[in-house]
Amino acid sequence: MEHRAEARVDVSAIASNISLLKSISGVDLLAVVKADAYGHGLIEIGLTSEKSGADWLGVALLEEAISLRTHGVNIPILAWLVPPGSDFRAAHKHNIDIAVSTIKAFNEISQLKVMARIHIEVDTGMSRGGFLDEWAEFLKADFSAVEVVGIFSHFARADEPGEKQNSDQLAKFNSMVAELAAVGVHPPLKHISNSAATLKNHGAAYDLVRAGIAMYGLSPDVKTLGESKSLGLKPAMQLRAKLHLVKRVPAGSFVGYSAAATTTADTHLGVVAMGYADGIPRIAQGAGVFIEGKRAPIIGRVSMDQFVVDLGPETTAVSGDWVIVFGDGTHGEYTADDWGAASQSINYEIVTRIGPRVPRIYAPHVY
Repeated sequence: MEHRAEARVDVSAIASNISLLKSISGVDLLAVVKADAYGHGLIEIGLTSEKSGADWLGVALLEEAISLRTHGVNIPILAWLVPPGSDFRAAHKHNIDIAVSTIKAFNEISQLKVMARIHIEVDTGMSRGGFLDEWAEFLKADFSAVEVVGIFSHFARADEPGEKQNSDQLAKFNSMVAELAAVGVHPPLKHISNSAATLKNHGAAYDLVRAGIAMYGLSPDVKTLGESKSLGLKPAMQLRAKLHLVKRVPAGSFVGYSAAATTTADTHLGVVAMGYADGIPRIAQGAGVFIEGKRAPIIGRVSMDQFVVDLGPETTAVSGDWVIVFGDGTHGEYTADDWGAASQSINYEIVTRIGPRVPRIYAPHVY
């Protein structure tokens, strides 16, 4: 049985991107597979990353890490959004490294009867995760009950390579590493680079880079860094859907809720079998689908399970035909970048929000 919609993931593109990013950085690579691998599928992409040369996997949540372990991933895994009160024993049982950014969490982990592996997260200027106001007190802690594997931070503006904040954050990071060393703690791994820094700030590579969006073949920021192709990246996901129906309508026809649009000429409309319940942004205007070698723009508002496109008066499309919602752009189709711009958002959100009603299909060479 064919699906009404599917996200087709090219695992060979994932492998190619990992190889490129490792070559650029010259150090070990942590493949970020949080949030269902940015919508590409946690388990399949976790296993693909391991097979493709990733040295580590990174996730936000402990349950994501445990799921990877129970599905056969063997390389080290770091989970970095694990608050106090979490099941730290389960983390140790499944050989999962935990990021620590509060004294409370550190104390809970230190009280375990086992030697847990931790990475110390420090705030170098993003004012999000990491030690800051507790840092001086934390340096007085007893580290003998834990294995400190790493120290890390996160760039706020790595996708703007010329910004002074990047060098300021590096200086702060180096200072905090030195302060930790001064109390006798020397983590073997230092890491701060995300995708943008991996691509454009080679001096920030340290011992490990964390590749997220770039691993999926998408640019961290199209405006400041350029599109995927210029960066040597291969977009891994193609989203396609069926035309539920095609109908001929006269000029002056209202389309969608609130009569938000009106046809300006006699044309054919296509109803695409996806909607905001599947991750198509309701706000999207200026995107659409690709069919018959050309783009067909959205007309009217996106509904929960469907949206309408203007196929034009000369179309030969019929109900049941496949349309490409987004792909790598090679043939002229809309890209995740295009959809991000049309939704006042970014490509990260477009791929990550594709819902569970849309099956992921894995194959080499989707395009």
